[in-house]
This record gives sequence, structure tokens and C-alpha cells, in this order.
Amino acid sequence: MEEFELIAKTFQGLEEVLARELTELGAHNVQAGRRMVSFTGDQEMMYRANFCLRTAVRILKPIKHFEAKDADAVYAAVRSIDWSSYLDLDTTFSVDSVVYSEEFRHSKFVAYKVKDAIVDYFRETTGRRPNISITNPDIKLNMHIAEDRCTLSLDASGESLHLRGYRTASVEAPINEVLAAGMLKLAGWDGSSDFVDPFCGSGTLLVEAALMARNIYPGVFRKAFGFEKWKDFDRDLLDRIYNDDSAEREFHHKIYGYDLNLRAVEAALANAKSAGVADCIEVAQRDIKNFKQPEEKTLMVTNPPYGERLVTPDLLGLYRTLGERLKHSFTGNDAWVISSRPECFDEIGLKPSVSLPLYNGALECEFRKYQLFSGRFDEFRAGGGTVKTDEERRRMAEKRYTRRNYQDRGNDEGLSDDPEYLLLRNKHREFEREFGRQFRREDDRRGDRRDFGRREDDRRGDRRSFGRREDDRRGDRRSFGRREDDRRGDRRSFGRREDDRRGDRRDFGRKPFDRKPKKF
Repeated sequence: MEEFELIAKTFQGLEEVLARELTELGAHNVQAGRRMVSFTGDQEMMYRANFCLRTAVRILKPIKHFEAKDADAVYAAVRSIDWSSYLDLDTTFSVDSVVYSEEFRHSKFVAYKVKDAIVDYFRETTGRRPNISITNPDIKLNMHIAEDRCTLSLDASGESLHLRGYRTASVEAPINEVLAAGMLKLAGWDGSSDFVDPFCGSGTLLVEAALMARNIYPGVFRKAFGFEKWKDFDRDLLDRIYNDDSAEREFHHKIYGYDLNLRAVEAALANAKSAGVADCIEVAQRDIKNFKQPEEKTLMVTNPPYGERLVTPDLLGLYRTLGERLKHSFTGNDAWVISSRPECFDEIGLKPSVSLPLYNGALECEFRKYQLFSGRFDEFRAGGGTVKTDEERRRMAEKRYTRRNYQDRGNDEGLSDDPEYLLLRNKHREFEREFGRQFRREDDRRGDRRDFGRREDDRRGDRRSFGRREDDRRGDRRSFGRREDDRRGDRRSFGRREDDRRGDRRDFGRKPFDRKPKKF
């Protein structure tokens, strides 16, 4: 079959995970970008990408790249496409647009111009116009504009791929299925041990862990994909992919989930049953205070409450209890915790060995790994204990690069109206694959903590230097001298400064400017 360009969209921080998934699936020319991974493949690869990928939000098939300076240029480029190859008069369609450009300020206006161009094409060629449907279209189109570079794509997925199809019950703010799968892959979950989530909620991490352990693809629960309405849809090919269960395997361990909320426990059990993995999942109502040491080797991945608007004493106490239970009742195991609150992490009271940036919807989070071992750290290392894997070292080295290059917020399909993907004619920058970075970037403003010298853009002052900088207004607490801009007075000097209006409490004499009346 002929190969063509494809785009897999994902969440911020999961690009490399998705790239590995695509490579294992057999995709070619895999390149990780920002919130997306570009690759090439044939029709079967496009079907398999939608059916098998756990960390992809949607799959796009670009049909035209072009440059445009204004809306008229967009209209002309879209109008020149032979739309009879993609649409019929009876086919409903809709257009989503994502715009990052000074020339195009309104994404909806761009979508209207694309729709007008398609409608005018059919009017001129057939005398009739096609139907436009916003709620449930047959064909979804996606227009992406980065400055003057434009890409028009067909949406092969339809509904977001995080909507697996097994969720029958939910609780407030459930974790997204794609994010849950990405967290499990980052944590190294492979089904070779037990698994536990002490804040399981509606059981998303539990179900995704079970599906991964048994290698059951998420597409088996989907009712439909967007490409099923395309003119070249191959029903036999999709049926062959759907019915192929040769890659599935048995799981010989257990998955445990706990939650204090009884309704969440019931939702988790219902979702596990709907996904067909209830036989390997045990869910119970239990407070984190009652967490006990597992009998077998166990991996923990959990998503505790964050307190989006307010950090309460109860929330801090919950994290403090989590840290205490990890320290005393999870020895010999690894725990991965995601949260958006640094102060909550502080209450855990343990030093993480790995910390990775992730986004849960619009929330900027940290995904931290805690290794729990008995005895001293040096004894743990001497006994062959591994603090970081090579993969974790590489990800930690990329951490600053990731934070510096992601300036926008939010990426969750269903939470963001304009989820971003970036496509520049398949010329995307790969994340660096070596340990660390061997040079400093021009946009690195943090300064070097190992350098006592100063940088021109370093305004913090050097705490290890007794000298003064021209922009240092704090004064030097170790110097008895005065600076021209030092208005605080020197508490160690009995003299007065011209600008010192407070008087000297150690001087019984009166000055002319002392307004305090004498007492007789």
C-alpha cells in the first residue's frame, strides 16, 4: 500500500512515550514534536494507530500544506482542492481550526473561510451545496495555522481517542484515559508485579493498568472511528485488525484500588466490569491511614486530590499521611504520584528520585517517583539498588527543555476548545536523546548555581559574595558601611544619617527636628 504522512496528537509531556508506541507499532519516519508526533504509514497503519495507541488523542491525515498571508489566500488554497475525492453532496462535514499567528487572530473566522471555500467548490461544480453539521458530522476537517504556514487535515479518529468506550460510571474530575496510560508507561508498568492506586476514584488507572498488562488494545471498546465515513474505507481491513487478539496475554498478578468515597468504589467496579477486567481488579473502601504493606512486589501510581482553588489543612494532612504510609508501609517498592501543588508534595516528606512535568488538563503538574527502601541510601546503592534508569535520567535531563518550550496551558481534549498540534511539513525537532545538555541556551535565565560570577541578566545577587552590585538594593548585612541608596540606617551605629528621621533611642539629647515635647 502507498504510504502517506500522518499526525498523532497527544498531551504535553507524553510525546516521547507516543513516539515509542508508534515505533513499536511499525510506523516509519517517527518524529516527536510539541503535543504531536509525525510519522508515515499506509492505510493499515492509520487504522492500527487509531485502534492500538494508548497515548494518542487523535490521528490526522494532512491533505494540503500551503502558505497564506491573509484569509483570502486561505480561501483560494482550500478552494483549489478536488473536494469530490473526499466529500459527497450528502456528506455532512465540520471544520475545526487552531491558529497561532499574528495575521489570523480568530480561529472561528478561519474555519468559516474553509467552509465557504468547500461550499463554493460544490456550487460551481454541481450547482448544489453540501451539508454542514457541527454536532455529529460525517467528516471532520482540521485547519492548523502557525504564522503563515497552514495545514489542512482529515480527522481519522472522529471523537477523541481518550473516549475509550468502557466508562459507564464516573466521579467528579476523573483523570483522562490517555494521561493515565501515559503515566503508567512513564512509571514502567509492564504487568510483572502487583499494582495499587490508593486514590483510585472511578478506576481509570486501574482499568488502563489491566488493559496494558493483558495487552488489550483500547480500540476494542470503540463504536466507530472517523475514517469509517471516508470514501476509501476498507471494512474488511478494520475487521481483521479488530478480530486479531494474538498479541493479548495472561496476567498473573493483582491490581488493587482503594478510595474513601463509596460512590467512587462503586464506579471503579462498574468500569472494570465494563472493560472485562474485573477478575484481576480488587476495589475496596479504605482510608489512606489504613494502607498496609503489600505482601508481593507492587508498583503504585496514583492521582491524589489537588485542591485546585484552595489548599486546606485537611488536604495537606492527606499528603502528610500518604508520605508516612509510604515510608513505613511500602518499603521495597516504587510509588509515582502526580499533583499540581508543590506544598502538597512538601508534606509527603520524602525526596523524589525522578520528577517529570505533565499537564492534567490545564493544570501544570509534577509526576514524581519515590523509591522506598530500608536502611541508608549508600547501603541501598551498594546493594545494587538503582535510583534512576537510563530512560529516567534522559527524561530528567530534558525536563528544563520541556518547560522552557511549552508556553501555553491546557491540552486535554474535552477540556480545551483549541487543543494544539504542530505540523511544519514533517520537519519537527526531536527531543534530545543524550544525557543532559552540553551547552547553555541563550534563553536560559536561571544563572549557573555553580558559578560565583554574575550574569548580566542575573538580578538575584550572589549570596556567596560580600561585594555589592549596582542593582543590589538590599544592602550587605555583613558590612558596617553605608550605601547611598540604603535608607534603613545602620543598627550598629549611634550616629545619624541625614535621612534618618526616627531618632536614636540611645541618645538622650534632643535634636532640632525632634518634635516630641519635653515632660516636666
